[in-house]
Amino acid sequence: MLSRRRAAVAAIGGTVAGLMLVLTAGAAHAAPPTTPTAASTPAASVPGYCGYYDGSATTRRGDVGDRVREIQCLINYWNGGTPLDVDGDFGPRTESWVVYFQDVNGLAVDGVVGPQTWGALRAL
Repeated sequence: MLSRRRAAVAAIGGTVAGLMLVLTAGAAHAAPPTTPTAASTPAASVPGYCGYYDGSATTRRGDVGDRVREIQCLINYWNGGTPLDVDGDFGPRTESWVVYFQDVNGLAVDGVVGPQTWGALRAL
């Protein structure tokens, strides 16, 4: 008799666990998407512009400042996460992500953010 009771409790537990999975999965899909943190994207309310720089001057490894922050922020937005620190330093990691972005988007792969790459980043 004890084993029948254990079997019944296990069956009920399995059913409850299954219902919980269904309910939590439904709730996860109903929840609004999370917004990026202020450290990664200061003003990403408009796709294609993060609030650091709105021009299209050629930017490359070794450059620093708001142009680089804008590139890093846009790459983070494009990637759907925060692969880059938005620190304004166009170093090897930023260059690597620019090369990857250019390759994936069918652009000339040179690691330099010129007018075509700016256009593709802003068209997100």
